[in-house]
Parts: sequence; C-alpha cells; structure tokens
Amino acid sequence: MSLRFAPATQDVFDDVVEMLGPRRRPDAAACWCLTYRLGAPTAARLDAHERRARVFELCGRTPAPGVLAYDGPDVVGWAGVALRSQVAELDDETVYPRVDGADPWAVFCLRTRAGRRRRGLGQQLLEGAVTFARDNGADVVEAYPLDTDRKVDAIFTYPGLRSMFERAGFVKVADTRSTVGGARRVVMRLPPA
Repeated sequence: MSLRFAPATQDVFDDVVEMLGPRRRPDAAACWCLTYRLGAPTAARLDAHERRARVFELCGRTPAPGVLAYDGPDVVGWAGVALRSQVAELDDETVYPRVDGADPWAVFCLRTRAGRRRRGLGQQLLEGAVTFARDNGADVVEAYPLDTDRKVDAIFTYPGLRSMFERAGFVKVADTRSTVGGARRVVMRLPPA
C-alpha cells in the first residue's frame, strides 16, 4: 500500500482530530501531540477544549505542525515534525543532547491508526515526515526513537523504533537520558540531502 501525505492544515482539521483527539470522551485531556511541542508543564495546564483549540491554531501556521498520511480517502497516520527549537520538551540538553550548533528539524511523534499497524505504514510515515521537513527547508533531520529490540506496548512507540530510522538512513549520533515504556531513546540524524 502506498500512502499519500498532506500537511496538517486547518482545512483538514477533522483528520487531525481523527488522529490526535480522544476517541471515546471528547472532554478527555488527550496529548494532541502538545506534550512535547509545548512542554509537559504547559500542556498539562490545558483542558481538552483548550488543547483542541491550540492544535487548530497551530494548523493555521506555516509550516503546519506536522503531516498526515492517507490510504485512499482514509487518514491513517500523523507525524509531529518541527524545528527542534520549536519543541519545548527538547530544550533540556541534559536529556536530549545537542550534537552541534544546528537547529535540526525534529521528528518527535509518529502515530498510525489502530488496526492499521504492522503493515509498513510507520516506515512510510517516517519517509513522509522527512519529505515534509525537507520541503520546508530542513538540511538536518533529527529524531529520538526507542533503542530496543524487545516488544514495547504500542502506546509507547510514538517516538518510533531505532530500526525503522536506520532503514530510512538515519544514524545514531548520541544517547539521551530519556526512556519511554522502559526503553532508552537515542538521538539519530539523517545526513543532509
């Protein structure tokens, strides 16, 4: 299956809601991919309606806050992609070390729809995220995937797995002090195009 990609703009906001919004309770304080972008303390202060409104506002900016993946007419994936300097949770260099003075584009969240996993969608979504970053001027693309071969619950795999980034040409450049679901994360970079 070959996916089509589109920036997450306000005109496709229903698809953004489909990928990021809470499924069962609209008033639940789902992440909405804001925990990293705004920083955990700031995101935690927002209620469900404020989170939705903030994402809608972000979708009105250029560049968009990420990219959506489509299988035919169905939205099946989301990638949070932005300049590292615009992702508050990555500011702590003791946790996420800076490799050099560059401000790389960061792929910090990959999400595929339940029921569509284990079909290669994540790999294609990563490639779509890299294309989005390059189309918006990225020289350097960076990510912070899990460095593990053991099975990790799907809820914790939003940073992606090191193996999928290696398949896309990324190389490990540093360790982090971050763990998700018990797995350590690493800093990986895609060499300039």
